[in-house]
Amino acid sequence: MVIPNFTQIWDILSLSNRFPNAMPNLDDLYRIDQFNDTFALGHYARVLDALDRRTGLAVAFKVLRPEHLDPLGDIRWEYRAFANEADLLSKLSGSPHVVKLMDCGYIEARGEAPSGGEIVSFQQDIMGFIRALPEYAERGWRPYLAEQNLPRILNLLYLMKPNQPGVRWRLPSEEGLALALQFGELLKTAHSKGIVYMDHKLEHVYWDGTTLRIIDLNSSRQLEGATGDEQYYRMDIHNLCVGILYPLFTGLSPQKAALRPQPGPIHEAEGRYQDILELDFGVEPSLSLALQALLQDGASMRLETAEQFSAGLHQVGSLHGWDFPDQYTSPASRDARAQLRAGLSRLRKGQAELREARDLFREAAIQDGITEDLEAELRRLVKSVTEMLNGRVIP
Repeated sequence: MVIPNFTQIWDILSLSNRFPNAMPNLDDLYRIDQFNDTFALGHYARVLDALDRRTGLAVAFKVLRPEHLDPLGDIRWEYRAFANEADLLSKLSGSPHVVKLMDCGYIEARGEAPSGGEIVSFQQDIMGFIRALPEYAERGWRPYLAEQNLPRILNLLYLMKPNQPGVRWRLPSEEGLALALQFGELLKTAHSKGIVYMDHKLEHVYWDGTTLRIIDLNSSRQLEGATGDEQYYRMDIHNLCVGILYPLFTGLSPQKAALRPQPGPIHEAEGRYQDILELDFGVEPSLSLALQALLQDGASMRLETAEQFSAGLHQVGSLHGWDFPDQYTSPASRDARAQLRAGLSRLRKGQAELREARDLFREAAIQDGITEDLEAELRRLVKSVTEMLNGRVIP
């Protein structure tokens, strides 16, 4: 972790005492770096790497796109989405599977990549941030959220989207089940609070082989306990099965095409998969039939609650050697799963080392002054290792 400069922090904290009518400058609080969302652009915001100078922590700085500012000061839904997301992130802050909100506020800078200008930071005062929304919308300032910065290399769309035709990757069933079980727990927590996630797509999912984390609750919805809310819970499970789990286990989008980003405003997020009620597993016939049946139940809107979805996962998991109190697992399956997990761990380590080796070869090949013979050998090795990685078992 970067240790903040004490003098710099003192200057920031004492700014309001030295200049009572002044707000800090954006550059005083944040060092804004490059965009980190270029592989999957969103509809209403841009996201940049940044350093919070107050804490020394790296953050993802999410800011409203300039084109969503209304010239007359009206508040568009894209503007309100920041308040909605901050509120829901706060309500789900106890979940280990939801990205952490570090700060929220408004900035004066108008550029897509903000620079300079004043900033008002509410940090964890979510209600203050929400109450201030009309005032800063009228001023033409843009809302921002500073969130935990998750590494791009853990984003599932980034990992699973091939860079050449004819290549398709999927998660091993062991990891896919682990991710699905964690997502089921997240939905149980969210639904108990009347929150539906809705915006299920791979670019919102981060996975390191062990722990699930999700981002972007801007299109999520807080239900009011009205009649008909049950339909939203079924739809949330449907969108999970169709938009995330089907691609995880097949390597294809539910539209039976190559994986690609799926941007869209809130109404498109809710209805993105509404016409997909049947899933085609012909491309992955070796996938567990019990798992296929469970995902099909979700796609067909037959799973009414997150608890029902999780119970179905327990049944599938027991067939793969998982231990659950409500299911029987044979000792042989349990032992085989232990070996499977150990093997997957070694595969992940091996793939990481292959990437490091390729990067070393690549960096050596571009050095000035090396012979043509050595450069040719290094480039041959880069090509061979890349071909090995294209045939990898784990995305």
